[in-house]
Amino acid sequence: MERLKQLRVKLFADGADFDGIVALAANPLIRGFTTNPTLARNAGVRNYEEFGRKVLAAVPNRPVSLEVFADDFSGMIRQARAIASWGKSVNVKIPVTNTNREFAGEVIRQLSAEGIVVNVTAITTVDQVRRVAANLSPDVPAIVSVFAGRIADTGVDPAPMMAEAVKVLRERPKAELLWASPRELLNVFQADAVGCHIITATKDILAKLSLVGKDLDDYSLETVKMFRRDAVAAGFEIGDPVQDSSVRAVA
Repeated sequence: MERLKQLRVKLFADGADFDGIVALAANPLIRGFTTNPTLARNAGVRNYEEFGRKVLAAVPNRPVSLEVFADDFSGMIRQARAIASWGKSVNVKIPVTNTNREFAGEVIRQLSAEGIVVNVTAITTVDQVRRVAANLSPDVPAIVSVFAGRIADTGVDPAPMMAEAVKVLRERPKAELLWASPRELLNVFQADAVGCHIITATKDILAKLSLVGKDLDDYSLETVKMFRRDAVAAGFEIGDPVQDSSVRAVA
């Protein structure tokens, strides 16, 4: 736990289960929350605005990212303004491009100039970070979400890219870099080491926080006991070796 307390990177919980969000709000390690339309759909959300307002009311003292889902830029701006009106702690997620691969720079520029805290999402390259930074107001907070986990899924180490993104955002000191879609708990410490401001974590990763600092010899023994326990519970048996008559015994 001491190692977790020393982290500089802020831990945001990623999900759209309302009860889970409320429960995690009681954990002081959780500094904010992020969602997206896919998570909301998987969680069974039917009314997106009702869900968003409910979450913002339940955790008014921590940032909550809620995403637009329009694909045209005027629609994104309209939805972003609406979401921004739902609560003071909301961060409005804007995809870095639309589905036609058109950069959402004008959307980012307009909203940031209006004082809306945007969370620009689905970023996978340093060049995208540069283009986003160029459209952010230097006087307004923002989040720049780089999907490091998806970068890693392609066989590329995201850490050097994230370190470079940290340097790019120095020209926008109110913008925070977010390590998105982590795949393992180690990513939390990697994000901290390269200077990321925020990292998201799903409930599966959060469940592993108790393992931080665990004695590895104890962990080894627990693993051995698990294999033994499951073999016995399954009733597995291995018979005696069959003697091959073609092999002559050595005296």
